Amino acid sequence: MDPTEAQTACFEAGIKFGSLYHQFAGTPVSPDSAASLERAIEEAIENQPHCESVTVEILTAELEAALADATADYTELTGRFLDVELVVDDEGTEVVATMAMEDGYPLMAVDSVRS
Repeated sequence: MDPTEAQTACFEAGIKFGSLYHQFAGTPVSPDSAASLERAIEEAIENQPHCESVTVEILTAELEAALADATADYTELTGRFLDVELVVDDEGTEVVATMAMEDGYPLMAVDSVRS
């Protein structure tokens, strides 16, 4: 059986999240560099096929709290510092997916599928 259009679009959203998380996890980030890193991530992922938009928010309050007792002025980017929404459109099927921390884990989820 061939996958449905909705299944294919959801798969595409998963590919985008896998690329986003594993490409950028570990990137040095500071409160001063957060905005430029947000834009870089968005622009990189938007290059992928079927990707309509990506919105990345680096949680600077969380970042500042992590750095409060640190000896360095930066830390590594991890899921705990990210809120992400992406929109994929594959042949008229739109998928909205998000990533946010849930119970200490960066959970990626499909929020809606529309044909």
